[in-house]
Amino acid sequence: MRVVVVGLGVQGHKRRRFAASDYVCAVDTQNSEADYRDLRQVPLELYDAALLCVPDGAKLELLRYLVANRKHALVEKPLVAPDEAVLSELQHQARAAGVVVYVAYNHRFEPHFVRMRDLVTSGALGRLYRCRMFYGNGTARLVRNSDWRDQGAGVLDDLGSHVLDTARFWFGDIGDAFAIVSADRFENRSPDHVVFAGPHATPRLEFEMTLLSWRNHFTCDVFAERGSAHIRSLCKWGPSEFVQRTRILPSGRPPEQSVTLVQDDPTWALEYEYFKALCRNRKPTDLGNDIWLNRVLRDLGAQALSAVQA
Repeated sequence: MRVVVVGLGVQGHKRRRFAASDYVCAVDTQNSEADYRDLRQVPLELYDAALLCVPDGAKLELLRYLVANRKHALVEKPLVAPDEAVLSELQHQARAAGVVVYVAYNHRFEPHFVRMRDLVTSGALGRLYRCRMFYGNGTARLVRNSDWRDQGAGVLDDLGSHVLDTARFWFGDIGDAFAIVSADRFENRSPDHVVFAGPHATPRLEFEMTLLSWRNHFTCDVFAERGSAHIRSLCKWGPSEFVQRTRILPSGRPPEQSVTLVQDDPTWALEYEYFKALCRNRKPTDLGNDIWLNRVLRDLGAQALSAVQA
């Protein structure tokens, strides 16, 4: 498969590296490394798919162009739209054209995230009670210095989309009812620290995300009837640890199993191979998860902006 990378920033450089010999050329409106300034300048016969690493506002127009020309597309998360009908129509057009539109959530390929999904679906934990996640990095200043990143719902769209997608990856349908607990703008124009919850979901959900964690970190705790499961850090920030604890009745110190990984981030390569398989097999485009995320993030974004302006 021959691919063009659109948007040669941090993400674009990563996508280009993992595309390896599939890479044909790059498009960027400003970066002098790029071969073209506009995707429409790239001869259609040169490529089969595009990897879109561009600001949110540019995504839909580029996707429509690619689908109209029967090109596959991987687009960085989140895929936002004014309403659900826009994404539903894009899905319909992609299916009619026989091409794949795939929205990238690379954390689904994190080894411990897969391990958590498998543990949950096995039923070994019994009834699920509560899950809490923390996702933080220290990019507040970088975001503030970027006109297109420091706007709207801020960290909510960036990291919030990841934790919501992760919860759905692990638990399936978690409903639409989420509420902002707190939203702050400590350093940025847009919210840079947000806490929100799904008090009626199964399991109960609590998420915290911030751009003010000067050491990048991720944690997750799942509490359940027969024990608990815990993740500390991601491979890219390693070491990354997964711990499963088995409940002792009526009480007592639980035995635990622990797996610690010290390795490079495998998610980019795994996700690219997954995308290639979707294209090779002509898997019908499914934007159902993205339609759900768009709806939930729009509602949470409105709540967050109302909270910071109060």
